Amino acid sequence: MKTELKAKFLQHILKKKQEDQGFTLIELLVVIIIIGILSAIALPSFLNQANKGKQSEAKQYVGSLNRSQQAYYLENASFGSSIDQLGIGIKTQTENYKYEIASGSSQVANNGESLKAALKSYHGNVVLSTLGNSSSDATTLAVLCEATSVGVSSTNTAPSGSGTPLQPACPSNFQQLTTK
Repeated sequence: MKTELKAKFLQHILKKKQEDQGFTLIELLVVIIIIGILSAIALPSFLNQANKGKQSEAKQYVGSLNRSQQAYYLENASFGSSIDQLGIGIKTQTENYKYEIASGSSQVANNGESLKAALKSYHGNVVLSTLGNSSSDATTLAVLCEATSVGVSSTNTAPSGSGTPLQPACPSNFQQLTTK
């Protein structure tokens, strides 16, 4: 009887293994749907990270141009008219951006023009602003602006300061990032 019991037990185990092989079609479809939903949510954010990294170059360069203009004005009582004149070692053109300066007597625009359609342009504005009612006491104020969408050009964007005393401002289609 022990042999018969062993045989039935072995048959039962083999039969159970044959029934439990693999996944059902419904289980596979549920997994595929879950992966699809997660991909649809995460993929756009993931793909945009490369553009954000490239845009950080322009933020840094235009911010550096703003600070250099402030230092240059402190030393020379005028704004620099070229990147080479500022002497900060920034290239006028990189793989992603072209950098230009549009200077005036009381304000200067530092532009980072996007060379690629998927990147935003940047604009910096430095103004000479008087303190209080005295025209002899003055300081430089700067603003860094980002285009509200890709494809907005900053080429030849003139200095955009306004008001009395003069305050730095962003051109239309640009949003303010920093002020100093």
